[in-house]
Amino acid sequence: MSDAQKVADRPAAEPPGANSVDRFFKISARGSTFAREIRGGLATFFTMAYILVLNPIILGNAKDKYGHTLDGAELVTATALVAAVMTIIMGVGGNLPLALAAGLGLNAVVAFQIAPLMSWPDAMGLVVLEGLLICVLVVTGLREAVMHAIPQPLKQAISVGIGLFIAFIGFVDAGFVSRIPDIAGTTVPVQLGATGALSGWPILVFCLGVLLTIGLLARKVKGAILISILTMTVVAIVINSVADIKSWGLTTPKVPEDIVAAPEFGLIGDFSLFGSFGETTVITVVLLIFTLLLSDFFDTMGAVFGITAEAGLLDEEGKVPNLGRVLLIDGAAAVAGGAASSSSATSYIESAAGVGEGSRTGFSNLVTGGLFAVALFLTPLLTIVPMQAAAPALVAVGFLMMTQVKNIDWDKYEIAIPAFLTIAVMPFTYSITNGIGAGFLAFVLIKTVLGKAKEVHWLLWATSALFLVYFAINPIQQLFGVR
Repeated sequence: MSDAQKVADRPAAEPPGANSVDRFFKISARGSTFAREIRGGLATFFTMAYILVLNPIILGNAKDKYGHTLDGAELVTATALVAAVMTIIMGVGGNLPLALAAGLGLNAVVAFQIAPLMSWPDAMGLVVLEGLLICVLVVTGLREAVMHAIPQPLKQAISVGIGLFIAFIGFVDAGFVSRIPDIAGTTVPVQLGATGALSGWPILVFCLGVLLTIGLLARKVKGAILISILTMTVVAIVINSVADIKSWGLTTPKVPEDIVAAPEFGLIGDFSLFGSFGETTVITVVLLIFTLLLSDFFDTMGAVFGITAEAGLLDEEGKVPNLGRVLLIDGAAAVAGGAASSSSATSYIESAAGVGEGSRTGFSNLVTGGLFAVALFLTPLLTIVPMQAAAPALVAVGFLMMTQVKNIDWDKYEIAIPAFLTIAVMPFTYSITNGIGAGFLAFVLIKTVLGKAKEVHWLLWATSALFLVYFAINPIQQLFGVR
């Protein structure tokens, strides 16, 4: 999005809202309309609806210390319920177009690092503890202070890095690029398609979707991203009905036999707050909470700033509006996710798809959250969108966020090098947190060797120290005999 467009989205004089809803959400004041908010809410839902399938697969396929697994249907209900409730709360309380759901990466930590050491209720209790700790950091002002201590160019680099990251997610999840098997004996980590060439109907759907999306964006068609998602979903359904396709991935685009499915709430409230301390050592518990906390903390920071910046909602000092409330709600989402056994819920960078459609307020969250609520009953119908139809939106939004790279002073190495590492490490390691950590550490180091250590905010020093622990977590675990 260009600077001119962002300025246009924030008129100098705040117009009176057409009605109380308009005034409450500041829809007109932020240069938006109800139609744009609705389109944005729809686009965000369809680009993150995959979590209704993916989260139950990740958690449902893992076993705890006692060999127990979580029920798939109950996981779908828990995932949809938390996403619906917390997304709506963020819309009303934070008034930002920022949806929330079970965090990818966080759920993997819970499934593959924490659960094998304890029971599922104990593992989910750790998630609740992590969320409560985040809320404490917000209430004390520490979490917000850390965000304000970050130099503006690094914040812009975070947005750019996230743009590349989500575009890469789109390419990978659609199958446009894939990991080369280690047996190939090559140093190249990824390749075009599954075999070094594009093949198969699903890839064709993705490619056509990318072309359709960028064509509509170039012509500045309203609803471009949503039009592309819906159009390519219909195309995928038609292709799937006439062609012999082995697999579309997680979601097969076909009209389901049963449209309505009753939600199952068996996992809600099934957690033990302090049970983990009886299952393993205190040091292990502390390190596990630290891992969850740091990942959640900075993934959220990147998502909140990236989405707000792309929406043109930062104030004159580059700060996020209502940041304290936004961060508190995000912390509460982690608590809710653990309490519902759906893993820690967090702010979703896929909300950028809604921003690309024009979302500027929390009203769009009512649409996204409402659809997640509907998904409690209509999951078979609302999860037919294949990743190949949704991924083009991520590629397009990646481009929109990439445009902020022009605001970074690339001739000033003390900013340019940390910015570069932030941008590069995110997609290369498939982690927002890793990119932010690399950028912070490089910034502190360069400032120090240049004799400018006093220019670094003390919170950046403290945060960088934590990142040192984060990156060295494995040697630390070995030092304390933790496996």
